[in-house]
Amino acid sequence: MKSFGPKAWMLPQPVLIIGTYDENGKPNAMNAAWAGQWDNHEIMISMGNHKSTQNLNLKGEFTVAFATAETMEAADFVGIVSQKNDPDKMEKTHWTIQKSENVDAPIFTDFPMTLECRIKEKLDESETGYYIIAEIVNILCDEKYLGEDEKPDLEKMNLITFDPVHLGYVQLGKRVGNAFKDGKNLK
Repeated sequence: MKSFGPKAWMLPQPVLIIGTYDENGKPNAMNAAWAGQWDNHEIMISMGNHKSTQNLNLKGEFTVAFATAETMEAADFVGIVSQKNDPDKMEKTHWTIQKSENVDAPIFTDFPMTLECRIKEKLDESETGYYIIAEIVNILCDEKYLGEDEKPDLEKMNLITFDPVHLGYVQLGKRVGNAFKDGKNLK
């Protein structure tokens, strides 16, 4: 096996769109990949020093949308362009934006699924950013992405993952098994 040393190559990495409001109520979005489930009703996100980080310090609430093949170009755009430098960046995405009913943050309805979140704790806060532990207040899913069981169907969503090795995006594929079931075949 070839050795590469330590790198940030945890795979797959979600492509998450963090939605916040600034001090004037103007919506902002950023692309984040270093995140995951923290607990049953909590997530963790590694945040650098961004306009969104300032908004989080102000409001403490945000949304997390899951990027798709269809939203990839604009999702990448909000990751490379700061609202600090381009105050009108959100207009360039052409996303439909509505106010969340559960948290003080925007919902981008172009995405299939959105988590509405509230910061519970910040870890290792410094001038370069911090880690957020946030409670999931609610989950929204566009009905066209629901399966026969009325729950979100990941195969319908065309979700993408960040490829940190080759700096790209890869569309997630099809279901290949059943969790907590298929492994029983080896008992």
